[in-house]
Amino acid sequence: MKRTLASTPDGVGLAAPQVGQDVRLFIISDEAEEIDRIQIEKQKSSEKQTPENTKPYPVREWHYYIFINPRVIKNSKHKLDGNEGCLSVPGVFGTIRRYEKITMQAYDEHGKKFTRGATRFFARVMQHELDHLNGTLFIDHATNVVHPEK
Repeated sequence: MKRTLASTPDGVGLAAPQVGQDVRLFIISDEAEEIDRIQIEKQKSSEKQTPENTKPYPVREWHYYIFINPRVIKNSKHKLDGNEGCLSVPGVFGTIRRYEKITMQAYDEHGKKFTRGATRFFARVMQHELDHLNGTLFIDHATNVVHPEK
């Protein structure tokens, strides 16, 4: 799954059902944390973004967080709308309302139980991948869905 996700230019998460595996497992690249960091920097910066001061995401090998048998143990009351896409439906995008903050408990690839809380984009990815484990695609609940031009 790590190699599959690494070979996709736009993916930051992948669930086992997306690669034909009937297990409750998903992975998330730490690229999701990088996206959060850059978005926070942009929000804090009063400087207007120009091509000269906008840096692309760094090109590097990403670390992967493994979530086996994940379960939500806490979520915020507040939800945010956000745009999403999915490797399972290339080129399709839509708006999804998801919890702003979420905490999950899962096992890592070594069988060690852990708890992970997240906000913003990383929280969105966690919820998106959990949906895959529950048999749901984002397009099942998305609004403003945009399909690729045929």
